Amino acid sequence: MIVRGGTLVTPDGQRRADLAIEDGRILEISLELGGGQHEIDARGLFVLPGVIDVHVHFNEPGRTEWEGAATGSRALAAGGGTLFFDMPLNSTPCTVTAREFDRKRAALEASSITDFALWGGLVPGSISEMAEMAARGVVGFKAFMSGSGLPEFPRADDMTLLDGLREAARLGLPVAVHAESEELTRGLAERTTARTARAFLDSRPVVAEIEAIQRALLLAGEAHAKLHIVHVSSGRGVAMAAEARARGVDVSIETCPHYLFFTDDDVERLGAVAKCAPPLRPSVDQQALWDEVLRGHVDIVASDHSPTTPAMKEGCDFVSAWGGIAGVQSTLAVLLDRGCHQRTLPLERITALLAAEPARRFRIRDKGSLLVGRDADVTLIDSNDLFTLGADDLHQRHKMSPYVGASFRGRVRRTIRRGETICVDGQITAGSCGRLVRPS
Repeated sequence: MIVRGGTLVTPDGQRRADLAIEDGRILEISLELGGGQHEIDARGLFVLPGVIDVHVHFNEPGRTEWEGAATGSRALAAGGGTLFFDMPLNSTPCTVTAREFDRKRAALEASSITDFALWGGLVPGSISEMAEMAARGVVGFKAFMSGSGLPEFPRADDMTLLDGLREAARLGLPVAVHAESEELTRGLAERTTARTARAFLDSRPVVAEIEAIQRALLLAGEAHAKLHIVHVSSGRGVAMAAEARARGVDVSIETCPHYLFFTDDDVERLGAVAKCAPPLRPSVDQQALWDEVLRGHVDIVASDHSPTTPAMKEGCDFVSAWGGIAGVQSTLAVLLDRGCHQRTLPLERITALLAAEPARRFRIRDKGSLLVGRDADVTLIDSNDLFTLGADDLHQRHKMSPYVGASFRGRVRRTIRRGETICVDGQITAGSCGRLVRPS
């Protein structure tokens, strides 16, 4: 197959070239390649590596009524994605043992149209399970420094986190942390009886994130471990982690598209569909976060796609509503519209944030780049096409997302996973399932 006449985008630059694909891999990259058995006309389009989303909750097995890999992976593909990393929760039981890893792998192999990797969980009592999960192929271990919202996935106290970091360092894998202070968030929530959006926002201030990031950095440095801080919501949080990295702490920094697109005003406007933790921040914090992205201090942008049933978002008070944003289909769209067009974020940098850096940080050797011999995971985009996202455009299980009704400049035209076109202009065309990817 030949992808003909597109502009290839890598972290190092852009060039017009044809892409030859054979047996699921990139065979050749050159100007004016000879004819292939099949050809895709990419003239006028940008050719990017497939999006790698390192942070999703597809909840399979066990809570597929919230979302499942069948629907979640289709939404990912419609947004240009070819690989996701599924978190150990909110599946049930959570993935904190090798047995649960095996159950989840089997479920995803039967249902996902994109390739996938799996996180293991780090909770009190699970450290003895980490080596066996590493042998199965987890990309790392996820810990919550504050309550996860699920009693079966308790937060990691400081001793659990330190011991887990040391074990992960021995295994050569990173620990991902949800960094919010349990003491501050719980204490602030207990000070009010209000059940409003504003009360929730006030109970999870930026300082709760900053304090937890500082503590996680200290423990990771002490353990000589790889740390990955998920969904950093503030510029101050990014800056603190970047300063620690400059001092030698092995840390990577992730933020999410919703922090770059929405502010706290949108929470009060949209309601619980925009509730998440850490919460959306005021515009001044959002601008500081964008500044850190533009400075190159953020390594990865991931969706933290965490949907649930409409009943858990609607018909209850805001504080009781489930916290999680459904946005796996919109990550690339946000970076194209709000980043590339509104803030001149280069396409090369978008490629790094969504593909090259995820593959490098988590040692996914055959993914994340357009190089001969690598997996032919390719996304074709029309960077100037304008569209408004409708509920009917969503491929996720429930048609609820704060992005519905938003307009974007930049549209995914085709998603190719290991040489197979799995989505064209929003229509799913996959004829086969994805497979497990593990660190090299």
